[in-house]
Amino acid sequence: MQEALGYDLASSLFSQERNLILEGITDYWYIEATAEILREAKLSNLNNKIALVFANSAGKVVYYATILHAHNLKVAALLDSDAAGDQAANQENLVHALGNKNILRTKDYCTDIPKAEIEDLLRQTLIRIVADEFGDDVSELADQQPNRPIIDLFSKEVSSFSKYKLAKAYVRWTRSHNAKDLEENEIEKWGKLIVTINKVLK
Repeated sequence: MQEALGYDLASSLFSQERNLILEGITDYWYIEATAEILREAKLSNLNNKIALVFANSAGKVVYYATILHAHNLKVAALLDSDAAGDQAANQENLVHALGNKNILRTKDYCTDIPKAEIEDLLRQTLIRIVADEFGDDVSELADQQPNRPIIDLFSKEVSSFSKYKLAKAYVRWTRSHNAKDLEENEIEKWGKLIVTINKVLK
């Protein structure tokens, strides 16, 4: 199996006892950057012994989880609550490998948005970043549609929008801002998520 994955990937993949599998690189950036500013502010402390592993798609989360579980490593997965995340969360192999409590869903930390994605945990902050980065202010529309996933709104309303560019802009933003610049409810949502991640990967 390690040969099939390629030596570099395999050696990094199996190097940590605790692993949180994410759908993609943007999820990785959001978690890493947010955990860092919350840690600096002593508001939340994501266990730094947890490896963040991005699978490149919701479908591949199952593949990574199965491999890591087979190596007797501690594994949890964080899935968006969109269609792809729902499909992955309901796969028998994933439930068998992780058990339901280790399959974390973004909607559980963003209860007002049924199809929440990780970006919805930073909704107001990302609205401000989009206004600065892309020049489109969607705050009024977002207020009118509080249950609509923010990425869906950005995709339709923001010219030249890219999830990748937004995530990079957020990482840059965290380097010149601190946790106090996040909204109270964002800090609260991330605090709950981090507590859960630490707990299931204890």
